[in-house]
Amino acid sequence: MPIRGLETAKTRLGGGLDPEERLELVTALLRRTLRATRDARSITGTVVVTMDPAAAGLATSHGAIGLVERAPGLNSAIEAGRSVAIARGATALLVLPADIPGVSSEGLDELANRALQAATGRALVVLVPDQHAAGTNALLVSPPGAIAPRFGEGSREAHAEAARNAGATLVELSGPLSLDVDTPADLLAAETALGAIDG
Repeated sequence: MPIRGLETAKTRLGGGLDPEERLELVTALLRRTLRATRDARSITGTVVVTMDPAAAGLATSHGAIGLVERAPGLNSAIEAGRSVAIARGATALLVLPADIPGVSSEGLDELANRALQAATGRALVVLVPDQHAAGTNALLVSPPGAIAPRFGEGSREAHAEAARNAGATLVELSGPLSLDVDTPADLLAAETALGAIDG
């Protein structure tokens, strides 16, 4: 789970939220995501990669590993987290940003179950596109090194292309994980669909 930092995340919400409100929202979303990964039966461990010791401390308080890493970019941070997961014996990796208000342990277990149903013996890539069908809101990869993370603009197609090039089984899913919060309009849509976002 990559997160730049509690106070530095979600700067695009600056027009709609003051710094204190943005910090409160980011913290609530991170807590919600940490509880979901902790309580999901299909997830055996969570690694939060961040540049912020406060975010790492919050991760630790929820039973996760808080890895303070000054990685040069999102994909490098994910690679650092993947290295920790592989060293601990992970057979699959779920990359989950901490800005998905509809995240729940049940939803993560459903994602894992759908992945198991799609398993063919080949490498497996399961992705949940964002609400704009351009980005990636969740990426499950088994084995963990089957493809490299390609988060950023156009990541949905970049991950799909990487899966095809690797000869992996590719599955795309929709559902509650498709809604993320990047802009004031996203926040309004999330609150309309889910109610107030709190941690």
